[in-house]
Amino acid sequence: MTGSAKFTGEWIQRFHPRDDSEFRVVCFPHAGGSASYYYTLSKALSPELDVLAIQYPGRQDRRAEGCVDSVAELADLTYAALRRCEDGRPNVFFGHSMGSTLAFEVARRLQEDTGAPPAWLFASGYPAPSRLRGGTVHRRDDAGILEELRSVGGTDPVWLENKHMMASILYAVRGDYAAIETHPRVVDVRLDCPITMSVGTDDPHTTIAEAEAWREHTTGEFALHVFQGGHFYLDEHSREVTDLISGTVRGLSATARETAR
Repeated sequence: MTGSAKFTGEWIQRFHPRDDSEFRVVCFPHAGGSASYYYTLSKALSPELDVLAIQYPGRQDRRAEGCVDSVAELADLTYAALRRCEDGRPNVFFGHSMGSTLAFEVARRLQEDTGAPPAWLFASGYPAPSRLRGGTVHRRDDAGILEELRSVGGTDPVWLENKHMMASILYAVRGDYAAIETHPRVVDVRLDCPITMSVGTDDPHTTIAEAEAWREHTTGEFALHVFQGGHFYLDEHSREVTDLISGTVRGLSATARETAR
């Protein structure tokens, strides 16, 4: 399901390759999530954009590998994988939940290493790096983690009731929660790119104030979008999220063409 050879490998999946697109959208999954979560978004964006979905270790085709229970280490490894598949096109980052923090950390490394951050960062469903809450979900027993998954949504109820299915994902969920819940707050770090933050009105993991605090992490423009729904509001508002990303990238393309004249 991956595209050309330069993109093959365990870290990146391309479900609908578009080598001719002007921008690439790099998607970072939530805790316990996998690259396949972004299949629908990739399909919706594919007429215009090339979508790269990050596949963390410890799940699906990487299930035999150990999870990376440190956001810093996961960011280092993800950044290295993205650098290996650079092709000259600018990147736009999209991260949901834990993926927002990871996208920020990878963007931070890109900016520090090359002097140029991604063209845009879309954060979703998680407090700003300076407002991270920590947590102890990763220390719970399996029943406690299942309770967490039920409370936030995003997991098919059929899976939650099937012991064999849950056994295949609990390891990844626990490892990812350990990574994000032990990641320290980051203050006084700003990206030189715009940030768009989206959050659900009833998200138990993110208040509107915690979402608004993403403003502190950019030297550019900032926008906050609030949707009706919970932590996985984007499942119910997939069309709006798709339009938000594609519309923003069209604006970037228009600006680039105007500047080139």
